[in-house]
Formats: sequence, C-alpha cells, structure tokens
Amino acid sequence: MSQSQTDYSDLRAVLINTSLKRKSSDSHTRLLLDAVAGILEKNGVSVEHIHLLEHDVPPGIYPDMTDHGWDRDDWPVLWKTIEAAQIVVVGTPLWLGEESSACRVLIERFYAMSGILNEKGQSIYYGKVGGCVVTGNEDGIKHAAMTIGYALSHLGFVIPPQADCGWIGEAGPGPSYGDMKEDGGRVGFDNEFTQRNTTIMTWNLMHLARMLTDAGGIPNHGNNREEWKAGCRFDFENPEYRA
Repeated sequence: MSQSQTDYSDLRAVLINTSLKRKSSDSHTRLLLDAVAGILEKNGVSVEHIHLLEHDVPPGIYPDMTDHGWDRDDWPVLWKTIEAAQIVVVGTPLWLGEESSACRVLIERFYAMSGILNEKGQSIYYGKVGGCVVTGNEDGIKHAAMTIGYALSHLGFVIPPQADCGWIGEAGPGPSYGDMKEDGGRVGFDNEFTQRNTTIMTWNLMHLARMLTDAGGIPNHGNNREEWKAGCRFDFENPEYRA
C-alpha cells in the first residue's frame, strides 16, 4: 500500500478511556487506545488522552454538576480538550457484556453539552467524528460499539464506516489484552482481526475528519435548530414541504 499523501497535521484527536482502573497505567484498554494513538500520531494528528477516573467527573446531564449539588466537577476543564478535537475515540472495557459504568457517565456528560450550538446553529458535535475501542474477556464488543456509536451519532457526531475495534479473550476468567505471555509476548497483540479493525477504524476517522474539516463541517440547511421553523419545517398537519 502506498504512503498517504494527505496532510492531517492540523487535526486534533482526544482518546477517552473509561476503564474502571483508577490509573491509566493499569488499564488494558489504554494499550489498544495507544495503538490508535500511534497511527494517528504517525500521520501528524495531535493526540491527547483522558483517563476519566483520574478526574472527578460525577454523573449527570448538566455542563457543570457543581451547580447541582456536587462539590467538584472536572468536566468543564476536560470539555475544552474535547471541544477542540475533530476526532473523539471512546475506550471501554466490557463488564457483563456491557460498556463500563464510567462510559455511561461519559455519555451522560456528552449529552450535557448537546444543547450548545455551533456558529451554524447546529449541535456543537457537528463536524466531529467518533469511534470506539472495546476490550475484555467476554462477549460484547459489537453490542457495546452499537450503544456507543448510536449515542455519539444521536448527539451529532459523524460516524465513519467500521468505526469500532476491540479484543476479547476466551469466555470466562483469563488474561486481558496486553498481559504478558510466558514467551515474552503480549496477549492480543498478534490478533490480526484486532489489528485490522484498529487500523481501518483509525484511518476512517482521519479520512472523514479531513473531509468534514475541509468542507467547513456539515451544511446547515434544514438542521439549524434556531431557524428550522422559519424555512425548513415540514407541515405535518398539511404535508407540504416548505424548504
């Protein structure tokens, strides 16, 4: 495959790890997120990592939960990094076939910002692309990816083709992604399915972010929340489109 000639150096990505491990250095999910980061950085994309549980981010659906009874909320600070990125990747482990509780908190806090509009009157997430990384040693990669992908799409992210990747071991207790093997290798690192999907997802995120950025985002005819009644509203009582 020839080297890409596209310049991605003006793009920014944020990789958000919702592992239940308190420290990023203990997280197996971080290892696969690092593979995504490696591809992005090799192609000039600026990458920042957020390990959600290294911050105080309470659950809730408001931009700042200190206005609603919580003593501390780091979300407003983290939001500045997320808002500046064109690419957002959510990483989660699997527990009982579902994404982590921390991942649900992240989605709630994403939702909290969905009332913010960009300069076109669209959701602040319009023009951003989203994907997800899932790890564990039980079934559920596609199920978790479906849930996360839908949430991101509903809020305004654009989801590229094949926007998920992951690794799971054998069902039941066993090694996690990146654990050391007796031969000195790392569990899951040689899995071609994981390697392929991780590579394709990352490139599709870059391609679509490049396209959206160059196009100035998504056209706002028909999706401007502030003006939809004025010119693009469908008359449901008298079906005559007035755009």
